[in-house]
Amino acid sequence: MQYALVYSRGSDGLNAPLVRVETHLSSGLPAFHIVGMPETAVRESRDRVRSALLNSCFDFPDRRITVNLAPADLPKGGGRFDLPIALGILAASAQLPMRGLQAFEFIGELALDGGIRAVRGAVPVAIASAGAGRTLVVPAACAGDAARAPESRVIGATDLLSLCAGLRGRRAMTPAAPNEDRDCRAMPDLADVVGQGTARRTLEIAAAGRHHLLMRGPPGTGKTMLASRLAGILPPMDASQRLVSLALHSLTVESTITGGHPFRAPHHSASAAALVGGGNLPAPGEISLAHGGILFLDELPEFSRRTLDMLREPLESRSITLSRARRKVTYPADFQLVAAMNPCPCGYAGDPDHSCRCTPDRILRYQQRLSGPLLDRIDLHVDVPRTDARTLLLEAGRAETSESVRQRVTRARQRQLARQRKCNADIASSEWRSACQLESAATRRLEAAISRLRLSARAAHRLIRVSRTIADLEESLSVTTRHIDEAISYRLPL
Repeated sequence: MQYALVYSRGSDGLNAPLVRVETHLSSGLPAFHIVGMPETAVRESRDRVRSALLNSCFDFPDRRITVNLAPADLPKGGGRFDLPIALGILAASAQLPMRGLQAFEFIGELALDGGIRAVRGAVPVAIASAGAGRTLVVPAACAGDAARAPESRVIGATDLLSLCAGLRGRRAMTPAAPNEDRDCRAMPDLADVVGQGTARRTLEIAAAGRHHLLMRGPPGTGKTMLASRLAGILPPMDASQRLVSLALHSLTVESTITGGHPFRAPHHSASAAALVGGGNLPAPGEISLAHGGILFLDELPEFSRRTLDMLREPLESRSITLSRARRKVTYPADFQLVAAMNPCPCGYAGDPDHSCRCTPDRILRYQQRLSGPLLDRIDLHVDVPRTDARTLLLEAGRAETSESVRQRVTRARQRQLARQRKCNADIASSEWRSACQLESAATRRLEAAISRLRLSARAAHRLIRVSRTIADLEESLSVTTRHIDEAISYRLPL
């Protein structure tokens, strides 16, 4: 029977559905057909597979070849099916024994000389293969990342000829070793920031409770420097967060080896699709690649208002659903937003050392590029003024290091997880009474602040969460008026 079945995996967001690659050789005029909803890159595999087989010293059958990628209603894209198609042809033409192939799953793009090139999405495939109890064969270039999936057995293959020798039992097939994390502590230190006591304090609060942060100030005051040091004071990622982040990054062309929290800083010219994800086969955007880490938006008003407003739902739901005519994909987007902006187009409104050249109307239009609902979702608003020359020169090298700040942040996080099993920023509106424990005087102060500042219900709840984080940093069991007052100072209009 000139028929072969090889298992592979498709791509559907973070899922990797099973694809059965069925190959049939029949009589008739020589032809090579691929069916099963293949996209252009999959249809072009006919030429890659033919050249790879011939250059690997195999015979290409002079028969009518039909390859079916089942299920037929699942779109198939990319070059990941080159390898299973080639193995299916070899097995159907009796050049490779069928026995034992069902214990493996294969993905990989073939070079014309028979080499096996890396493909995207190897980590989700490894997770799915481990769940099915099969060994995964992937290109050697992405085997180390795929092997980081729990309970997975991954084999890296460099070329078609050596892989077939291993499948025949003529050479050992050694499981790949998982890649090691890079040193996640080799990052900028908070001690480099001179002065800016209020901004440093706000950064520590943001890290402790995973609160969103907006910094405003003239150019050169250290907003970007502060944002880049936030990752260095965060507690280490847990195993589940690290695996999801690894899987998301494997869907892109970037390196997936990471040991710390992702830090994404897209340029303000980024499109909406680049920020939230998109495409015919929806790919993750910057907000998903920042999952478990930080999304830094510098020059916030320079982003288009439509693009920024698309962040409103993910900031609440911690995920993003991309719907297309034939596809609907949901990616996680549990990121911490850190944004920076100038007070006006020229950047010097309110700066005592520089005169502002902007008219009041121009300043108003600039600030109105940010919608109220978006600003309402940002917990901490802080002004970052210019550091005076005396402080800049005398306090250099005396600031507190990231390591000592990280220790306080870690202790505050541990208290939150012990109390409510989540960070304070994730406390639901129905849970804050049991989690926050406001003193009676603090409750009265909060009521007055809500009325005076005309805060929305969402902003009021965020103010309570921030005050709870401040109390956790001070190891206080209850929220006092002092904690409420400090939290209010970070909600005042800038």
